[in-house]
Amino acid sequence: MEDMIVLDSVDRYNRLFGLETLHPMVAVVDLSQATVWPRHFKTVYGIYALFLKNTRCGDITYGRQPYDYGEGTIVCFAPGQVAEVEMQEGTRPAAYGVLFHPDFIRGTALGQEIKKYSFFSYETREALHLSQQERGTVMDCLHKIGAELGHGIDKHSRRLITANIGLLLDYCMRFYDRQFTTREASNNDIVTRFERLLDDYFDSGAPQQTGLPTVRYFADKVFLSPNYFGDMIRKYTGKTVSEHIQNKLIDLAKEMLLSSSKPMSEIAYSLGFQYPQHMSRKFKRVVGCTPNEYRNDI
Repeated sequence: MEDMIVLDSVDRYNRLFGLETLHPMVAVVDLSQATVWPRHFKTVYGIYALFLKNTRCGDITYGRQPYDYGEGTIVCFAPGQVAEVEMQEGTRPAAYGVLFHPDFIRGTALGQEIKKYSFFSYETREALHLSQQERGTVMDCLHKIGAELGHGIDKHSRRLITANIGLLLDYCMRFYDRQFTTREASNNDIVTRFERLLDDYFDSGAPQQTGLPTVRYFADKVFLSPNYFGDMIRKYTGKTVSEHIQNKLIDLAKEMLLSSSKPMSEIAYSLGFQYPQHMSRKFKRVVGCTPNEYRNDI
């Protein structure tokens, strides 16, 4: 079995490509300057990494799926993610990017907000495709981070570097929103499919067999990662996937409470709740009264 390279530090990544390490916990890397370039390797990331790929130089497998990157795309990795790279024969890597260790942002504003940058966990077909102007913006941010690293470490360094990394990630969030918009026709089709899948799930016997549906269940059905799918649904409907599921549950519960004499416990089990009290608590939180009070008051 091929060994897995554990990229648990910035220096470990730099040594893989023969690059100099200027700071132990953050780096701006230019892979065109690599002095070594392995042809095939598997890695598990222990750091955050964001790259602007200037050319397609091989195949990247992200988890178990191929990454759809090409010239002028952003690819991202987060701690715990596994990637496999197969370089094309006679091709050198060409990418510019930033690496940073989770401990570097811990206790900072960026550390508190890092989870909002959901593109770090996007999977197959979800690379960020940039316009020429957007590439310039990304490179400008990377140059500013690199300039700060070259300035030498002082008491201001960490705050300035994390602020500039945050600025870069905010721009990427904006560009992902633009990508959602430019793919509006196909995305709207996915929203329609989600609504149909939600109806089909509760019309079938699935709730009694497998319980309440998850975000991942619907994301898998439309071949997207949960985060990307969730962002898309929220952007186009104003509600999260979980809110859509909850609203569907409450509507069905109301209908069954008023159109049948089934006890509340039977209704709860038929909707996929493991315990009736779970449905009762959710119903009261959303509607303002218990299921039995709703049934008796209407």
